[in-house]
Amino acid sequence: MHMADALISPVIGGVMWSATAGTIAYCSSKLRKEIDDKKIPLMGVLGAFIFAAQMINFTIPATGSSGHLGGGMILAILLGPHAAFLTIASVLTVQALFFADGGLLALGCNIFNLGFFPAFIAYPLIYKKIVGDQASPVRIAVAAVVSAVIGLELGALGVVFETVFSGISSLPFSTFVVLMLPIHLAIGIVEGLVTAAVISFVYKARPDILAGALSTRPGGHFPVRNIALSFLLVALITGGIISWFASENPDGLEWTISKVTGKQEVEGQESGLHETLASLQEKVAFLPEYGFAAPKIDTAHSPVAAPETTGEPAEEGGGKLGTSVAGLVGGLATLLVAGIIGFLLKKFSPV
Repeated sequence: MHMADALISPVIGGVMWSATAGTIAYCSSKLRKEIDDKKIPLMGVLGAFIFAAQMINFTIPATGSSGHLGGGMILAILLGPHAAFLTIASVLTVQALFFADGGLLALGCNIFNLGFFPAFIAYPLIYKKIVGDQASPVRIAVAAVVSAVIGLELGALGVVFETVFSGISSLPFSTFVVLMLPIHLAIGIVEGLVTAAVISFVYKARPDILAGALSTRPGGHFPVRNIALSFLLVALITGGIISWFASENPDGLEWTISKVTGKQEVEGQESGLHETLASLQEKVAFLPEYGFAAPKIDTAHSPVAAPETTGEPAEEGGGKLGTSVAGLVGGLATLLVAGIIGFLLKKFSPV
């Protein structure tokens, strides 16, 4: 559900950047007053975990589409809404800058869609209401599934409105929303089940981590450090190895666009800002599309003849090696960014 810049006008992109920046400032202010030592490493390792998880596109049967986890509900339940929003912002910023996943103009939209709706709508209004004061494994599992589905559906609806209000593409609202919401409902069900599994694991091991929702149950004997190391290990294995097996089908947004236009990418009315940001992203992204960048060869001016090919195409982006390097580097970069944010907020905390 990472939006490309071609879908977004400078005005809508600027509005969503402002909304996201304001939410980041608000979350930072709130988190400075409530952050503790155990939340800082969790922000880093959970950011790395979500980065790796988002690399795994899973096939949606009978559709020709695929989806990946958003991860916003996992973060909201384990970290609370404010830390969750800052962590998902770290994940998406690393993806956009270094891996060219999602546009820079659309980054504000992507952070808002994947962060705000789970953290500030689905978590307090759905998850906490279902769990209530009498937390149980069944309540937690049901709440995780329902809130994850609703959070993702709201994010998908946000994509539709931001695209239509931009007015630079020819995607009609009615057709777009009729296709976008059902395919993301299927993706959301998978995300909900994964969210329930992750939260259930933490609930059994260390219930006091669950963002105050389970305050009636004392903390377990499983050290927080071991929880953090478990997530980090899963992140490294997922990004370094499991990412090889990600589905090559278009994701939900690309699939919807292809059904409406016949193409997986939409051509909008590009402005000078679009071109400037695209050029900047091309220079900064050292592992574009989660692989090694193809070398640029100027065949028109090169004095050396082009080498003969064997008839077998080279693996784009370095194949499995490129994917592994991207997964490991991206996960560690996200861990560093989210961890530094948590450390700085703690350092300048008034408490």
